Parts: sequence; structure tokens; C-alpha cells
Amino acid sequence: MTDNRRVAAPRVVVSQFVFPECLAPLAAAGYDVHAEPGDAPLPPERLRELCAEADALICLITDRVDEELLRAAPRLKVVANVAVGYDNIDVAAASRAGVAVTNTPGVLTEATADLAFALLLAVARRVPEGDAFLRAGCYTHWKLDQEQMGLDVHGKTLGIVGLGQIGRAVARRAFHGFGMRVLYHQRRRLDPVEETELGVTWSDLGGLLARADFVSLHAPLTEETRHLIDADALARMKPTAVLVNTARGPLVDEAALVEALRAGTIAGAGLDVYEDEPAVHPGLLELRERVVLLPHLGSATGATRRRMVDLAVANVLAVLGGRRPPNQVNPD
Repeated sequence: MTDNRRVAAPRVVVSQFVFPECLAPLAAAGYDVHAEPGDAPLPPERLRELCAEADALICLITDRVDEELLRAAPRLKVVANVAVGYDNIDVAAASRAGVAVTNTPGVLTEATADLAFALLLAVARRVPEGDAFLRAGCYTHWKLDQEQMGLDVHGKTLGIVGLGQIGRAVARRAFHGFGMRVLYHQRRRLDPVEETELGVTWSDLGGLLARADFVSLHAPLTEETRHLIDADALARMKPTAVLVNTARGPLVDEAALVEALRAGTIAGAGLDVYEDEPAVHPGLLELRERVVLLPHLGSATGATRRRMVDLAVANVLAVLGGRRPPNQVNPD
């Protein structure tokens, strides 16, 4: 007797809005795709409900994938995060459950490096303040000592904390484009050839903070790097220095940063990420001079965000096709 019962197609859950055209390869492969239309994180219970019969989950950094969700999703084979970082996912729990965790590195490197440098320049040259000054009708004539006197960038010293792909892209911009001296700090020092090619010099963190005119953060968030920039670290920086963070908000103790800015311990800050995102420390919101705050725009170009989703989809197709995904972050 022939069994004509149809086997259900593998189900792919997409937790929040992504560009619909990017999901076409999943439908073409015959998968059952459920894409949530909203652009806000689902309540945890709703996400668990959706994942109960899911074979794959495409999620964003605002979705929490914890052990409880993984227990509620016995068929789950892959969690594809549309981001480079994956601190929103309990990777250890996923590994225990036999679930692959993937991310989307590389495709957002240049856009995020551009944004980091945009923040550096905006703070140093007081771009938002100048814009607001002109729009308010306050600009009546050019004068030698203008209200928005800024800081030089060209030829100054940039300290980069975390020299991964994005950190290296920032280093190239600084060294080749602005003639800056570039210090870097991370656990693994590059070999001398790489350092020469990038135009960078290794430093311990304390030395970097003391010597840099600008400090740009590109380290991942771990228990070791949480509050890496605290009151003590800020006190080591120059009073003319600027801090830029386009990595993860909790790298910086925001309360300590507010106090340092108010006291003139450092000169300014440009932030794209926040300790309790989307909440921002109210003290930061009160500071208008040499403080630039952006709503997590690091990878926010249309082409880049689409490439991120494309890569997440490619990771899902690989796992559901029985192959190792190109960007798996946990061991097999």
C-alpha cells in the first residue's frame, strides 16, 4: 500500500519585519515561511508560541532567545540572528539543544565604520550644534571665535578598542584618510606585518586611554567587557578626548560617562548604542554640547540591511539543507 500522506514543509519563523523580497529564496525552496509584519519585538510568550513548531528562526538583536524558548521549540535547528553581535541569544543553551546559531558579519563592516567616523567628526566639529544654531536664526555673521569651535581630527591619535573587521575598517579610514596615529587594544596582538599594513600600534588599555585624542569602541559584549569604560577608565582619558561607541551599549557605564562629561573629565561623546537600549540615560539627553546621540544607525543603509537579511537567509538554507552554515558561531 502506498502512503500518500504529505510531509509538512519545514517551517521558518521570522520574528519581526524584514524586507519581503529577501525571504523569496526560502519560499522557492519549498519552506513554510511565517513572517511577523510588525517592527517591534514580540512578547516572549508569543515568540515561544510561534517557535513551537518551527525548524528555523530568523530574529533580530531585540529578540531574546533563551533556554525557555529553546525548550519550547523542540524542532528548532537554527537561530539566524540578523546582526554581527549575538548577546541576545543564549549560545550555550542553543549548543546543548543542538541548535546552530548564526550571525551576519562582514556585510555591515563598511557602513558601521562610516557611521563611527561620522560620529567622531560630528562631535569633534560640533556639527549638530552648528546645524541647530543656524536653523534657530542665530547665525548673523562669520567671526574668528565662533560659538561652535571644535577639535582637530587630522593628525591626532585614535585609540581603537577591539580590532575586528569593523575596528580595522575604522583604522584604515583614520590612518589613510586623516593621517591619524592609530593605537589599538585587544587580547590578541596582530603580527608586525598586519600592524604595518593597517598603520596601527598595539597598546595596553590604560596606555591607549591616556594617549588617545579619540577612543572608538568595537569590542564584543561579554562579562569581561561589560562596563569596560567605567569611571576609572574615563579618568585616564585626556580632558580633550572624545569617546565613540558603535559596538554595544553596556561596554560603557553610562552614569559614569554622564558625570565625566559634566565634570569635563573628557570633552565629548558620540553614541549609537546604549546600556539599556532603547532607553537612554536622562543625563545624556540633557547634554547638548559635544554629545551626539543616534538611534542605533550603524548598519542603517538600505543596501546593508538587505545584505544582512540575505546572509541570515543563506544561513537558514544551509542548515535546513543539511550543510554547515557559513556564519555559525557555536560549535557543531
